[in-house]
Amino acid sequence: MTPRTENLLKVVAPIVVGVLLLGAWQLAVGVFRIAPTLIPTPAAIVAQIAEFSPIIVEDSLITATNALVGLVLGGVTGIVLAGLAARFSILDGMLLPIVAAIAVVPIVALTPIFNTMFGASSQFGRQAIAAIAAFVPVFINVLRGLRQTRPVHRDVFRAYAASGAQTFGKLTLPTALPHITTGLRIAGSLAVISALVAEYFGGPADGIGTAIASYAKSGKAALAWGYVGAGILIGLAFFLVTLLLERLATRHRPTT
Repeated sequence: MTPRTENLLKVVAPIVVGVLLLGAWQLAVGVFRIAPTLIPTPAAIVAQIAEFSPIIVEDSLITATNALVGLVLGGVTGIVLAGLAARFSILDGMLLPIVAAIAVVPIVALTPIFNTMFGASSQFGRQAIAAIAAFVPVFINVLRGLRQTRPVHRDVFRAYAASGAQTFGKLTLPTALPHITTGLRIAGSLAVISALVAEYFGGPADGIGTAIASYAKSGKAALAWGYVGAGILIGLAFFLVTLLLERLATRHRPTT
């Protein structure tokens, strides 16, 4: 099998599986009437998306913005703190327990606290939730990447009297770059999920999470599922963009 065929299969296979799953869903609910009052058919969901597309797009932009702001804030903070931890061992010992504690903090518990702190009409509480979720994988992966340089390589740079900035720019950063992009790829998906959860549990009356909670409670299941589909598309967009960054960062690295 040629590389071109393999790449084509990687694209076609998920699409075929998705179409088959949607067909099975439509058949099970629309024809065999399996839980029709609880789960709408894909056709009904598509109809609701077409009818309410303007407000779905508007709410999707709000959620995407919250996730993006959270990803940037959490990513920049994670990179900076990981760089300091890699440079100063005392900070490493201080930051790791804090990061471990942040990693297990439930988002559901933080959401009402942040809404109270920043105001129920502010989006910053939701963005802060997304930033916290994005921070942890970025910090861990960047710190690991900054420690991947081998002593023999550092000795070579030292033997050639390279400055600290030259060593960082030519050795440490290129070695750590794949780990940085991997951390951002993981953080991107977590930022979207966290923004949705934060919207679901309070704050301003907009965003995908708020719409899902509202329409599900009011019996508009098809429209609620339409918003779920919009959230999936946002998550896929974040994943694909960060995956592209990771591929670009690793394309010149040896495979062995």
